[in-house]
Amino acid sequence: MANQNQMQWLNAISTRPSLEAAVAEVTVEIEKNLSGRPDLGIIFISSAYKSEYPRLVPLILERLSLPILIGCGGGGIVGMTSEEKALETESNPALSLTVACLPGVEVKAFHTLASDLPDLDSSPTAWEEVIGIAADKEPQFILLGEPFFAKMNDFLAGLDFAYPQSQKLGGLASTGMRGNSSGLFFHQEGYLGSHLRSEGMIGVGLSGNIILETIVAQGCRPIGKPLQITKGERNIVLELAELDSSSGRSSLVMLRELMETLSEEDRLLAQSSLFIGIAQTEFKISLEPGDFLIRNLLGVDPKVGAIAIGDRVRPGQRIQMHLRDADTSAEDLEFLLKRYLLEKGQPDQVVGALMFSCLGRGEGLYGEPNFDSGLFHHYFPKVPLGGFFCNGEIGPVGGQTFLHGYTSVFGMIRQRDLAEDGS
Repeated sequence: MANQNQMQWLNAISTRPSLEAAVAEVTVEIEKNLSGRPDLGIIFISSAYKSEYPRLVPLILERLSLPILIGCGGGGIVGMTSEEKALETESNPALSLTVACLPGVEVKAFHTLASDLPDLDSSPTAWEEVIGIAADKEPQFILLGEPFFAKMNDFLAGLDFAYPQSQKLGGLASTGMRGNSSGLFFHQEGYLGSHLRSEGMIGVGLSGNIILETIVAQGCRPIGKPLQITKGERNIVLELAELDSSSGRSSLVMLRELMETLSEEDRLLAQSSLFIGIAQTEFKISLEPGDFLIRNLLGVDPKVGAIAIGDRVRPGQRIQMHLRDADTSAEDLEFLLKRYLLEKGQPDQVVGALMFSCLGRGEGLYGEPNFDSGLFHHYFPKVPLGGFFCNGEIGPVGGQTFLHGYTSVFGMIRQRDLAEDGS
């Protein structure tokens, strides 16, 4: 039995086609190793069970007492088999249940609609009232949202504003099938309303004896040199300059010149997988993976020589072109996992993890199953992992929280007092 003063993080996955059988399998597997009364449950369920979503939470609560339970539907599900191996199930029925015992941690759940959000010029107190957690508690956030949440960027910016010391990660519910609605699941002790939601953002804030750290693998490699925006507005880049030059030129001309320097293989890749990296630090001279926010290249305007990207820009920002493919995505994730180990030094302090991965990754990208989760477990072989394939991934880059695409975001859970003691 685990020490009751130590955090416990468990996960189990089932691929049984019957929802009752799947719930029974994951709850039995969890209860085998559960050492005390759990404080939190997180569920991810594939859209194959969509017609039975309303029954999910009651079925789990019949078998396992959970004061707080959140979750969502996903086009693919990630969890731990009984052989303690990570499994990514992208097209078949799957249910993943994470259960945590969190001594010394205050767990607060919330559900908010876009209409509930304060104006962007509101004080931090207005955001604290919506979320229901004081900022001085420095909560760590796990966020799950509907894929069409109307004010996503405002929501993330508001959380960063009100809770600057807090990590925020998560994903948007998905189905993997056109026309299927995605579900959000919400339960807290004493709550009598519907457990199934179709709108808004749900989440939990974890305060106290817990550390939540993030790995955000955007899966790209830079090409060419960093450039500086000399003229641009909204999401349009009109002129760029080399960093050692003060005179800007047409951004489209500079893009074409870059293409001429690439190998034939990279030029072909650029036709479908060219992205823009926006540096998130103004003071770092030498930029490296993790310093860029990757955004889509939306199009070009030959008449004015401009390029349009999937985010707002301003003069003075540094950007760099990036390419994405399977090899690059694998190398990027491995680099970040190794860097985390190098910086933290004690991988066995990680008691659990969550994985939020884009629907565009997985077997469709790598040509083989279980790639991201398998690479994670190569470096963290004993860490329980649960998650799902998202319609958008939430995680920080350069100290600011963003909604990403084509990304895998990992949340690493550690116990604060053990990490500080170094034991």
